[in-house]
Amino acid sequence: MKYVLIITVALSCISFRSDTVKFDLNRMMDDWHLAATNADYDMYFELMDESFVFLGTADGERWGKTEFSKFSKPYFDKGKAWSFKASNRRWNFSKDKKVAWFDEDLDTWMRDCRGSGVMVKRKGKWKLAYYNLTVLIENEKIKAFIELRDQ
Repeated sequence: MKYVLIITVALSCISFRSDTVKFDLNRMMDDWHLAATNADYDMYFELMDESFVFLGTADGERWGKTEFSKFSKPYFDKGKAWSFKASNRRWNFSKDKKVAWFDEDLDTWMRDCRGSGVMVKRKGKWKLAYYNLTVLIENEKIKAFIELRDQ
């Protein structure tokens, strides 16, 4: 009986820790999106790992951190970056708990979008290493979308 209680308490602590990590990562991603909304350039780029890659919605939009920083700076300087409001974020973790990946639904000026990303834990600190922004389009509308894009 004593061992069952010890195991139960240990499993509860592990589960609580996982919830705490998800809470912290959710807050970090919310802060990242908010930094863009508030045109807080320093905060936005501080949350990224040096290996960061951003995939945007347009052809050719694949940037490393340095390139994305140069592209973004004029928007932040004008005080008008972009505003993404995330919901329904889902997390997965590597076995060693040093890599987390997620997907999230986004409300943007482009209407419904989806973001997905990868977080890495380096020296005890989580950083965003990869983010992919996708515009959502229903399958039944894809033919008209392709025709519009081909114009």
